[in-house]
Amino acid sequence: MARPVWSGVLSFGLVSIPVGLYTATDSHTLHFHQLERGTADRIRNRRVNQRTGEEVDLKDIVKGFDTGDEYVIVEPEELEEIAPGRSKTLEITGFVDLDEVEPIFFDRTYYLGPKGKEYGKVYSVLTQALAKANRAGIATFVMRQREYLVTVQAEDDLLTCHTLHWADEIRDPRAEIDSLPGRTKATAKELRLAEQVIDALAVDWDPGDYQDTYRDKVAALIEAKQAGETVEKAELPGEPTNVVDLMDALRASIDRTGAAGRKRSRKGRPGKAEGLQELTKTELYEKASAAGVNGRSTMTRDELIDALRAA
Repeated sequence: MARPVWSGVLSFGLVSIPVGLYTATDSHTLHFHQLERGTADRIRNRRVNQRTGEEVDLKDIVKGFDTGDEYVIVEPEELEEIAPGRSKTLEITGFVDLDEVEPIFFDRTYYLGPKGKEYGKVYSVLTQALAKANRAGIATFVMRQREYLVTVQAEDDLLTCHTLHWADEIRDPRAEIDSLPGRTKATAKELRLAEQVIDALAVDWDPGDYQDTYRDKVAALIEAKQAGETVEKAELPGEPTNVVDLMDALRASIDRTGAAGRKRSRKGRPGKAEGLQELTKTELYEKASAAGVNGRSTMTRDELIDALRAA
C-alpha cells in the first residue's frame, strides 16, 4: 500500500477526521541520464559552495532570504513555530458550487483517505453530502513549508483534494499575449460551418481512448537505435489556415469528417474495414503491434487502419 505524502486532520464545523493525503497520479515519462558526449560517463549535479567550490552536505544547508544587502537565515523549526499546527490541519472554511471554480485554478490532484476504519462513517457521510450538493470544501493547509489552497470534493465515493493556484498566480492573458484578436466579427456562414465541424467530431469522453503516443515514439526510437535500425520521420505539421481559405478549410473538414462518419454508421455489410473504423487509436495500435506492422509508432489513426487492412 502507498504511504501518505501528508497526514493530519480534516475539519469542517465541529467535525474532525484524521486523514492521509495520497498521490493520485503517476508520471510515465521516459527519463534519460546525462552523459558526456562520446563516453558512457554519467554527469551528476552536486551541491557545492559557490565561493570555495567544495561539496556541502544536505544537513548543513539552510534557507536564506536575499534582502539585497544581506541574507536572512531561517531554520525549518522557525517556520513551524510561526504557525503551530498549520502543517497538521486541513480546515474547510466554506463550501462552494463546483461549477464556480474555473479550470485554470486547478493544479494537482490527491486522494484523501481516513486514518483508520473507525472514521469511515464520518468520512462516508461527508463524501455523500458533498456529492449530493455538488459542492466542494475550500480549505488551506501547509505541506513541506508551503501553504496550499485546495478544494475537497467527492468523486467516485471517495474524497479528493485538488490544490489550487492562488488568485495572484493567475496571469492576465491580455498582458501576456499581444496577438489576441479580441472578439472579431464572424459571418453567420463561417460560424455555421465551424459548428458543423465541431458536431461532426463530437465524441464521448473516455480517457482510455488516448495514450502518450510521443512516449511510444521515443521508446520505438530507443529500440530501433539499440538494434541498429532507423525510424521513419514523422510528417511535418500542416500550414496554418489564413483568412482567404478559411471557408474552404471548413468545407473540406466537413467532407472529411462526414465521410468518416458514414463509414462508421454503415450497416448491413460488416467487414474488416468497418470493424477497424469502430476501434480507438489505442486499440488500432495494439492490433498493429500484434500484427508486426513496421513504423506503427509514427502512424496516424487513418494510417494504422490502412496498414492493418494491408496486413
